Amino acid sequence: MRVDDIHIDTKLRADLAVREMLAATFRLAADAPATVTSGCGQQVPLAMTSGNPGVVTCPSCRAFAQREHLRLADQVAEFGLMPGSAISAETAMTAAAKHRELAAKFAGPVGG
Repeated sequence: MRVDDIHIDTKLRADLAVREMLAATFRLAADAPATVTSGCGQQVPLAMTSGNPGVVTCPSCRAFAQREHLRLADQVAEFGLMPGSAISAETAMTAAAKHRELAAKFAGPVGG
C-alpha cells in the first residue's frame, strides 16, 4: 500500500449516506468524522476514501469492498424472499444485482 492510496471505509460510506439523509430531512448535520477505519484496517483521513470503484487504489480495500458487496447482495436477496418482508422480491433482486455489479467493478482494474 502506498501513502497516496485511496481507500474505502469499513462501513462502505453508509455513515455519510445517513448523515446526508438526516441533513436533507431535518436540515441538521453532524460533523463528519476526520478519520475512518479503512477496509485494509488502517485509520485514514475521510478525505482519502471513496466508494467509487474507479477511484479506490488500495488493493486490500478493493478486495474488502468486493467481499462486502457480495455479502450485501446475498443478504438483500434473502430479505426479499422472507415472508412479510418490507421489500418485494423484485426490489431485492434489483438491489442485489447492483451490489454484485459493484463487487465486479472492485474486482477489476482501477478506473475500469
